[in-house]
Amino acid sequence: MPIFQLPKNDIYFPDPNLAENDGFLAVGGDLSPIRLLNAYANGIFHWFNPNDEILWWSTNPRLVLYPNDFIARKSLMQSIKNKGFIVKFDNDFETTINNCATARRKENLGTWISNEIKTSYLKLFEMGFAHSVEVYKDNIQVGGLYGVQIGTVFSGESMYSNIRDTSKIALYNLCQNANKFNIEIIDSQTVTKHMITLGAKKITRQEFLNFLRNSLENNGFIVKSWKQ
Repeated sequence: MPIFQLPKNDIYFPDPNLAENDGFLAVGGDLSPIRLLNAYANGIFHWFNPNDEILWWSTNPRLVLYPNDFIARKSLMQSIKNKGFIVKFDNDFETTINNCATARRKENLGTWISNEIKTSYLKLFEMGFAHSVEVYKDNIQVGGLYGVQIGTVFSGESMYSNIRDTSKIALYNLCQNANKFNIEIIDSQTVTKHMITLGAKKITRQEFLNFLRNSLENNGFIVKSWKQ
């Protein structure tokens, strides 16, 4: 399978079905907002280490969460009801992406969210495509997630918790408000055990691409703020 080298002066992407078995599709290009939107619209996402070339992927299978399938365990519901958390939408996107970038990971591999990524996603937020769900305790953001909505698909990019369960609380509230925000599928992009425990399911790449294309044909690009 050839490796597709993307030019910087053209937002072209190859057919995602040409990706290798692990989902790797192409290298290069840039992270301009217009290229990112084109990638999402074709079921393609970036995933690479800092200081490396930009790598583009389209995984098979794809892990997705249907909002009604979210598994809210008893301990999570107790946290939601008893610990005084407040959830907001699109209230402080910049803090959310910064906190995702600095969050400690179990693998202790550092962050993949570079300054270039922050700049591009802040622009997507200003354009009405990127969104954040934020969890607050005593007026301090303690957990949240961000991603991009294309049609009725929300592609989750990253989440974090400074207090136990707060990223799950953010995802739970996103699912609870899915109808309001015209979301039918939450795309996890890659398969993780964590998301499977929360109710996410594997579907084939082709099933995902078919859904995405039908969604765009029927709904177009949904551009609006989630701020309430």
